[in-house]
Order: sequence, then C-alpha cells, then structure tokens
Amino acid sequence: MMSFSGVFPILPTPFRDDESVDEDSLRRLLAFMAGIGVDGVTVLGVLGEANRLGDRERESIVRTAVDVAGGHLPVIVGVSHPGTRATIELGRMAAELGADALMVAPSAEPVPSEARVAEYFGRVCAASSLPVVLQDHPASTGVHLGVATIARIVADNPGIACIKAEAVPSAPKIDALSAALSRPVPMLTGLGALYGQFDLERGSSGYNTGFAFPEVLQAHLAAWRSGDRALARRIWGHFLPLIVFEQQPGVAVRKEILRRRGLLASAAVRHPGAGLAPGSAAQLSTLLEDTMPGVDITRPVDVPALVRA
Repeated sequence: MMSFSGVFPILPTPFRDDESVDEDSLRRLLAFMAGIGVDGVTVLGVLGEANRLGDRERESIVRTAVDVAGGHLPVIVGVSHPGTRATIELGRMAAELGADALMVAPSAEPVPSEARVAEYFGRVCAASSLPVVLQDHPASTGVHLGVATIARIVADNPGIACIKAEAVPSAPKIDALSAALSRPVPMLTGLGALYGQFDLERGSSGYNTGFAFPEVLQAHLAAWRSGDRALARRIWGHFLPLIVFEQQPGVAVRKEILRRRGLLASAAVRHPGAGLAPGSAAQLSTLLEDTMPGVDITRPVDVPALVRA
C-alpha cells in the first residue's frame, strides 16, 4: 500500500522553445528527483499544464514517468477533467501504464452542487483500483468544498487515500478535517509550500507541490519530524522570500528556476500561458543569490548547512 507521507514534488511538463514536449528534460527531472530520494512524484497537475496537453501527450508523459521511476519511485498522475466519464478514462489509462495513484480535483459547474461533486468522486473511485488523492484547490478549480462534504466523500469512498490541502487558509482546514474525518487520511501541503510551516503545525503529512527546490521541503519536514522545531522554522523562513516569488500566477518562474538548475532545457510555457514577466529574471537572479550565496544550484542543495552558516 502506497504511503502518502513525505515529499511528493509536482513536476512541470517540459517543453522545447517550439512548445513540443521535451522528453529528455522530463527524464532528467525524474532522475534528479529519484536521486535526492523524494517519496514520489506527480505528473499532469496544474504545474504540468495538463489542460494544455492532448491525450497522446498525456499518455507519453505518464509512460515516460513510469519508465524512469522503474517501480522504485511512486508516480501519481493527475486525471482531472470536467467530465466524469473522461476522468474515469484518463484514470484507466494511467493505471494501464503503471501509475501508482491518481490525483483528482472537481470542476466548477454553472450551478454549484457539492452533492454532484460527491457523485463525481464516487464514480471515479468506483471505477479505479488505484488510490486517489483528493485535490482541494479552489484557486484552480473554482470549487469550494466544505469540511463536511470532504468528510462525506472520504467516508463513502475507501479509495480516497490522501487529501491535497490547498484551500486557504489551509492550516485551519487541515485541523478541521482531522477532527471531522471518519478515518485517518494523510493531508499534504500544496500551494508552492507557501503555508508549509503553518500546515505542519496543524497536522500536514508533508508536501505535494512543485517548489523548484524539493530538497528544501525534505529538510524542512525532516527537521520538524526530528523535533528540531527551531531548525524547521529557520529553514522555512530562510526560503520563504523565494517561495513567495515563485507563487506568482502561472508556472513561468518555477520553470525558469528549473532551467537554471539544469533540469529543463527551456522554460517555455505553452500558449496561452505567459512566460517570465519583463524584469522578473533580474529579480530572480538577485533573490537566488541572496538566498543561496555562492551555491551551485545545479546540484542538490545542502539545506541544513546553508541555514546554519
């Protein structure tokens, strides 16, 4: 049974400058994640620009991720779609290709209905044998799920194995869900780690987000779990300006950082997504140097040594 505790980076979909999928960069990115020992990866999430990909491209990305993971690195696949049937079909494709879990988010309807959302998750879970990560991210979905509704979905569907907590304020909602759920379900922090420290304090099991320095999240979580709360807060506080800068709308900043890390050949974002805003590249350079002076970011960062220096 897959454990949903630890750090599970959301991976971008690498594109070449002509916006075609760059499989070499994807393989390099996956190898890096495996090398630093993350607990799993997610492809085809919001950061993965899944809504800008064709079905054949989705299939190719999942196939590549599973191939590189080689059964040693769990692969979570985002399969969210406005249509229930389409979500089920995408889930079946992911399962057939060897995915370890599915990430599913609801879609906004002209007439909001939490009951219909519950039906959506019920049908998706019934159609798949893979564990499901319920993504609660109103910023991208336009769907606001109450604690009682999520608790009912979890109670009715044993396949829900994890909640990705991205409804702000996330820490109080994690707390409320912990009290309302009929069974223990791990909750992972998203939102680029923006509220990571607060979420850990209220019961988060780790991270499922796309921050471009996952080794920072690993060090933060390890310090917290070891009981060194002062070090945990120091790590998060040290990197918070970079976390905030990365959280600008879109995926351009994160992709540019990953390009600078040597993991992506290009920071291209698929149209109509926007690239890096004018002036932001210079700001990013300054921020990276201020945060990690003299550090070679193409290599895994020794986070505890950096913040203790």
